[in-house]
Amino acid sequence: MPAAEPLTCFKTYDVRGRLGDELNERIAHRIGRAFAQVLGARRVVLGRDCRASSAALAGAVAQGLMDAGAEVLDLGLSGTEEMYFATTHLGADGGITVTASHNPMDYNGMKMVRAGSAPIGADTGLNAIRALAESGAFGPERPGGRITPAAQVRAAYVDRVLSFVDLAALRPMTILVNAGNGAAGPTFDAIAAALLARGAPLRFERINHTPDGRFPNGIPNPLLPENQPATASAVVAAGADLGIAWDGDFDRCFLFDHTGAFVAGEYVVGLLAEAFLAREPGARIVHDPRVIWNTRDVVTRAGGQAIAARTGHAFLKQALRDTGAVYGGEMSAHHYFRDFMCCDSGMIPWLLVAELICRRGQPLADILAERRAAFPSSGEINFRLADATAALARVETALAPEATDIDRTDGLSLSFPDWRFNLRASNTEPLLRLNVESRGDAARVIAGVNQLRALIGA
Repeated sequence: MPAAEPLTCFKTYDVRGRLGDELNERIAHRIGRAFAQVLGARRVVLGRDCRASSAALAGAVAQGLMDAGAEVLDLGLSGTEEMYFATTHLGADGGITVTASHNPMDYNGMKMVRAGSAPIGADTGLNAIRALAESGAFGPERPGGRITPAAQVRAAYVDRVLSFVDLAALRPMTILVNAGNGAAGPTFDAIAAALLARGAPLRFERINHTPDGRFPNGIPNPLLPENQPATASAVVAAGADLGIAWDGDFDRCFLFDHTGAFVAGEYVVGLLAEAFLAREPGARIVHDPRVIWNTRDVVTRAGGQAIAARTGHAFLKQALRDTGAVYGGEMSAHHYFRDFMCCDSGMIPWLLVAELICRRGQPLADILAERRAAFPSSGEINFRLADATAALARVETALAPEATDIDRTDGLSLSFPDWRFNLRASNTEPLLRLNVESRGDAARVIAGVNQLRALIGA
């Protein structure tokens, strides 16, 4: 039996660690073996991103799964959402993608699901997988382990993604796509080819499209302001109607309007809520609790029901499953769809927004102008603190007595007649994250940020 080994790469709802000491092939093998044993998995989907370390780590995971007697359904280079789709489509007992998404070059990790592409949280298997991987107290090796190539699943995945869009509603558009040299390129090409074959009048311009684990144009994290000008300038240069950029495993997509302006995530949630409520009046829409007023206004106007859920993919997915909501969105650009196994996708959102632009007959910038004016927001502001708990307590002591509503769904949310904020500790980093919004008063947002910054003491 292998010696016990503490593992620091297990996080709140996935695996992520620095290469070498926190995550290596030995640890990856243990995790694969533990995954199969804890879930009793006989068939497991396995995919990976394009990082230089991902192929070897995926190979070690595969060996661990096979040592436990599991058949490995190998997607090869693919996106996390393709693993989600394949897990359900193939009737597998679980799925794993080896990816570090937008983390630094010296990191890698894994995202995992159970049968039916259900999330694995601390209480639904992750803690047990960690404990077994740490102890090394595996059962005897089991026969029957093998690898079966499964790349052919992509065609069925493309059909599912395109099922969300009314292709007849599309009008001629130019769309600029920036894959960031991550895993998105080949999958996008399959979607684009299917759109062309079905007569969709969309023209695409591609930049940084070839997967390259060295990331010659920087780590693909379009949420960082310093990474946005590359896509913005390319949109303008191409005369594009819409810009799209993805992170490394493309489970998040980020949008730019025709002027090159970045579209903040909360407004995308509102756009997608509008699109689904037009199809399914009265539907439930799940949103995270950070910036909510725009989304709730859109949902209420369209006759839907808005439901708040704690930030994080495991919580949003579970909320969709519990409530039957048609869609759920986070301002961090994770978007979840009932009819996509209640999982997130970075390909479905841009297709829905393209259709919405065509139906409205307006540029995206014009569609959003009213919403931005009605509900301005600060964008997420991060504070790295020695004592986040004390900072939260200072804020609550100072401002809670004046609040009209106090919500602790995720961190601390205080509402006032004309403004609101959410302050929460990150699930993945040692940070406090602040978001401020108002009703039609951009100056009030700035004042709120300054007031909170002083109380936080950063």
